[in-house]
Order: sequence, then structure tokens, then C-alpha cells
Amino acid sequence: MPKGIRPTQNKVRKALVDILGDIEGVFFLELFAGSGAVGLEAASQGVKEVVFVENNPVCIKMLKENLSYLPLATYRLLPIDAFKAIERLAKEKEKFDIVFLDPPYYKEKALRFRLGSKATESESLTKKTLKMVSTCDIVAPNGLIVVQHFKKNNLPDAVGDLVLFKQARYADTVLSFYRKEG
Repeated sequence: MPKGIRPTQNKVRKALVDILGDIEGVFFLELFAGSGAVGLEAASQGVKEVVFVENNPVCIKMLKENLSYLPLATYRLLPIDAFKAIERLAKEKEKFDIVFLDPPYYKEKALRFRLGSKATESESLTKKTLKMVSTCDIVAPNGLIVVQHFKKNNLPDAVGDLVLFKQARYADTVLSFYRKEG
């Protein structure tokens, strides 16, 4: 794993799969993919397609290497910024049953440092990504958005048509589950 990258821990991936249950045949999007560990786990559970979004060249190289070891039926790698990917996917009218996002913790910390201690949570990369996912309408009806985040990064109960319905905590890591309503 490249320096500075924090892959999703095995116990968190296992818990995520247990919580999601049967995901065979769904369309899965992994934003801020890093090594692609979560999308690869989803692929091993029989999802129909995984789209990996990552713009860090070192991570892209690692992700391509990881993908070369597995015979995934259908996957795509979008080597672009997550926000540009969301816009592109919306323009192409793509819908995903599950969207997993795990923005880099270090970017959250850098944002708070730059804005000072009075920075509001509404300015976080995670919240901006959630808002864009909601606004761009890339989630299928009744689709899920799973956000992996640091325990101190409190997320809202709702963002647009995305409603928080469950949280699971694993040490300093929290998985927040949103459902698209309406």
C-alpha cells in the first residue's frame, strides 16, 4: 500500500458485507477507491459491476495491480477526481445501487487546519461529496450510500434526498448508511 493511504481494515470490510447482506447483481460505485479493497470485496460477493474512482497516480497503479489478480467480470476504473466522476456519471445517467465513499482523512484534517478551529462540519469533504451525490442523482431508487469516516466527523441526519438510517462504529472508524428516499 502506498505511503499515506489508509485502506479499509479487514474487520470493517467484513462488517460492511455482513450489514449489506446479499448484494449479488447490484451496481456498486467506490469513490476515493485507494487500493480498491472495498470494491474488490463487493466484487467477490457477486455485484454486477464495480466502478472504481481514484485520481492519485500511485493508488491507480496499485489498484490496477490489484485488479490484475482477480478475474472480475465487469469493472471500470475512472482515474479522475471524485467530483468530476460524479458529474460524468450523472451526465451519462448512470445509477448505482450502492455508493461507497471514504474520502481521505488527511484531506479532512487539512481542510480543518486551513479553515481554523472554527471550521464547521458542513465544510468537510465528506459532506460535500454526499451533497454532490444527492444533487447529481446517481443513486438508484432505494439505493444505499455508505460513508466510512473518522468518529469525530459528525454527519447530518439528511442530505437532500439521502437519509441517515444506521451507523456502525469500529474503533475510530464509523460506517454511516444513507438511503435514497422519495
